[in-house]
Amino acid sequence: MKGCYGAFAILCLTVSAQPVTYQLDAANSAVNFTLGDVLHTVHGAFKVKSGAIQFDPATGNASGEVVVDAASGDSGSGARDSRMKKNILETQKYPDIVFRPDHVDGAVGSPGKSQIKVHGVFRIHGADHEIIMPGEVDTAPDRMTATLHFLIPYVEWGMKNPSTLFLRVEDKVAIDIRAVGRLQPR
Repeated sequence: MKGCYGAFAILCLTVSAQPVTYQLDAANSAVNFTLGDVLHTVHGAFKVKSGAIQFDPATGNASGEVVVDAASGDSGSGARDSRMKKNILETQKYPDIVFRPDHVDGAVGSPGKSQIKVHGVFRIHGADHEIIMPGEVDTAPDRMTATLHFLIPYVEWGMKNPSTLFLRVEDKVAIDIRAVGRLQPR
């Protein structure tokens, strides 16, 4: 894809079907979570540290990683967040949450929106878990924005359930990701 820049990058991508690399814009990317309990629903967010994704539109093969700061979890309640970091995520021992894609199903439009499923390995709390993240990717000449939604069965994956005698929470947490990436020239 040498010589493909700016407005022609996606056209070149379509014609050459060469692998591309997107550098994540951590400041404009977001990882939000939702956890239901019997009284109310808890919403919060984590900060993206870094990431880069390589993608081959001809084969669907993908590589790279997205790193999320586990200790950045913020639900708006200091006490709840402290318990989440100390007792559930154990962020002193496992400071990062990492996703490594290996394949993308679905034809990625050039430019435009496409429905996709991203396959890969999700590392949280010191363990790897195979996962499929359905969502949408919107490509433009020099960027992409992916929005993905999936559930993490955190109790099944070995993390503690924070339920108490009077407070019962779900054993799965919903994750919504908005990843913004800039096309890197070859």
